[in-house]
Order: sequence, then structure tokens, then C-alpha cells
Amino acid sequence: MFALPPLPADAPSLLIGFSGGLDSTVLLHRLLHDAGYQRHGLRAIHVHHGLQAAADEWAAHCRRICDAWGIPLRVARVKVSNHAGQGLEAAAREARYAAFAETLVSGEILVTAHHLQDQAETFLLRALRASGVDGLGAMREWRPFAAGWHWRPLLETSRAELEVHARRHGLEWIEDPSNLHTAHDRNFLRRHVMPLLERHWPHASAALARSAALARESADLLGQEDAHALAMTRTLDPATLSTTALLALPPARRARVLRRWLAERGLPALPAEGVRRIEQDLLAAARDDEAEFAWRGTVVQRWRDLLHAGPARAPLPAEWEAEWDTRSPLRLPTGDVLALEGAAWPTPLRVAARRGGERLRLPGRTHGHALKKLLQAEGIPPWERRALPLLHDAGGELLAAGDLLLGARLDEWLRTNGAILRWERLAA
Repeated sequence: MFALPPLPADAPSLLIGFSGGLDSTVLLHRLLHDAGYQRHGLRAIHVHHGLQAAADEWAAHCRRICDAWGIPLRVARVKVSNHAGQGLEAAAREARYAAFAETLVSGEILVTAHHLQDQAETFLLRALRASGVDGLGAMREWRPFAAGWHWRPLLETSRAELEVHARRHGLEWIEDPSNLHTAHDRNFLRRHVMPLLERHWPHASAALARSAALARESADLLGQEDAHALAMTRTLDPATLSTTALLALPPARRARVLRRWLAERGLPALPAEGVRRIEQDLLAAARDDEAEFAWRGTVVQRWRDLLHAGPARAPLPAEWEAEWDTRSPLRLPTGDVLALEGAAWPTPLRVAARRGGERLRLPGRTHGHALKKLLQAEGIPPWERRALPLLHDAGGELLAAGDLLLGARLDEWLRTNGAILRWERLAA
């Protein structure tokens, strides 16, 4: 019986991704028949993608296996949508991991059956996509995932060892016919390229997996310096970086810092041309340009001496306005919400988009100032201003610009009544 890496004694329960194929069947059987893993608690999840005619039969097969072995199973039905144009394989993976993330409880460990050949294929695929050392590091045995962790205990175990185990113990598994479709990149490597390599270099998979491990070591060393460089470019707002500090870095380090910053923000990875576009269109832009680079619902924007990153936000429609009685939250067309907590304003308010020319009297001031000047003085970026809801009283007096600028009259009323005005941004 092949060995598995040990788990810490205080490790939480395990959630096994169970497709019903050879790899996950052997993994589930191996974990089940070792008391050291059983004591952590095992349960399984089968993701029903609905892409194959036999998908219902596969789910039923997984249910029979888990019932026979006494393992709780969740069958998660997902809809695979290729709206982002990333390909069916990537879209199915995205849907699968979304189901895993939804199922994983806090601190739990997701366990998947990626093995040595999977690691070698991943290394080659990343190399063919011109990845750097981070990508060439391929799959890590451990990584943070959703509310817990993702563990791949079979990365040093070959598929041949898994098949020996399965046949020795009389296990049954599913053969997915889509694995024969060599239009998919991984299947082409698996069926045509790897067999050719291994005929000439029998240990090709192990060698490629070892190269991946060396790349991970290099990436970890670089990552330590990246973290230091990122700390030097940060501002008090985690969504912004100093362009001056960024431009002081060497280009290669700057590219790594940008990618790390976006990853830490939980935003999609930059596409291939992303760093070049940010360099040319944003970092080289004039101080007051509103340069931006957008991808996959995310945008990096340059304004003044800062880069801002976050989900793309829609502006308030120019002619939009609504009456608000303030007793319950008001949802705006952008998906944002206005709420007045602790008290209700005595008469309904009119909420509207900026039209231009508004004036606001701030607390402690004897006269009003142009709202445009106040927003500029506060450093509110242009895209934030375009989504800004303005609150007017029944007589048309401007009381507030979202919760960013409060007029003197509203500010005094809030303090007197122990109330709070909140503008909750959907994208934030």
C-alpha cells in the first residue's frame, strides 16, 4: 500500500473531491482504511457538471460507493457557463471549485487526487503558456482555500501505483469518455506527448515534477522579497498603491508586486498583456489622467499618484432620482444601498445623481462651497464621484454626498439623534 503524507494530530475534518474515477476512488479508499485519517472525519463531494450523458449514472455510482463505505456524500449540481470564453475545461473547473468552496466548512480540508502525472502535465502546460517560476511551480501540496485548506497528498504518487492499488483491492471506477478528446490541451499531452517522452525518458514525469518543485522553491524566495517591496508601495488604503514607489522598483519586481497585490485583494489574475498595459497606459500617464485597464469585471485605475484596484463599478444614471423616506434602506440602480440608522429624517429626501453645479455647506462653515471642489480636495477619485448619490431635502438643499461629505445641517441632526448615514458600495 502506497504511503500518504501524515496530517497534524489536530487537523480538522476532510472533504474529499470524489469524481468516481480511478484517482479519487483510490484516494477515498486509502483514507478510509487508515485509522490515522479516519479520526479526522471523512466526507465526500461529487460535482455533477451535467456535461456528459452518463452524468446521472456517475452520481449514482458515487452514491453507491459512499453508501457501501459509510461515507457521507453531497452531490452538487453545477451549471458550467463558458461566458468568459476561457474554454470548457477551465469553465468546468471554475464551477467545480465554486461547489467545493461552498461546501467546505470553516477550517476543513479539501482533499483532491492530483497525482505525479497531473503535476508533470501542469508543468508542461504552464511552460507552453510562457509562465514564470510562479506558474512553473505547478500545484502545491497545501494551499489556503475558501474557508479552509486544499491538500493534494498524491502529488508524488504515480498513476501506475494508483491502478495497482485499485486492482489489488477490487475497486470499481468510472472511465470518463471526455478524457479521450484530444482537443483539450491536457488530454492531448496525456495521450500523445507524455507517452512519447516516457518512451525515451522513462522518468520524464518524475523529472518534470521535480522541476516544478525547484520552481516553487525559487518562487518562495522571490515571494519574500515581493512582500517587502509591496509593503513599501502600499498606502493606508489596501486598494491603492503609490505610483512613485512602484516606479522606483525594477520592472521585473514591479510586475511581481502588481500581481501579488491583486492576488491579495482576491481579484482575478492579470491577463498576459496586463502588466505591459499598466506600465504603458497607467504608470506612464499624466498625474490627472483617468487611465485604466479592465479585465474580467475588474479594473485598475490611475488617478493622481495612486493606482486603485477593485471590481468595476457602474455610475449612477445621469438623470436618475428617487424619493426616500429614510425608514428603510434605499437600493440604488448601481446595487449600492443608502441606509439611515438610528432615526428617520422628518420628511422624505430626494436622492439623485450629480448634475453639476451643486454646493454644500460643511460643518463649521458659514457658506457653501462647490461640491466639485470639495470632492477634489478630499481626493475622491472620478469614478467614485460618478456613483455618488446626493441627498436633498424637500426644499432642494443639498444635505450630503453619500456618506463622504455631510452638510452642516444633516451632520448636526445626526449627532443630536444618535443616527448614522451609510452608503454601502456593492462592489466594495
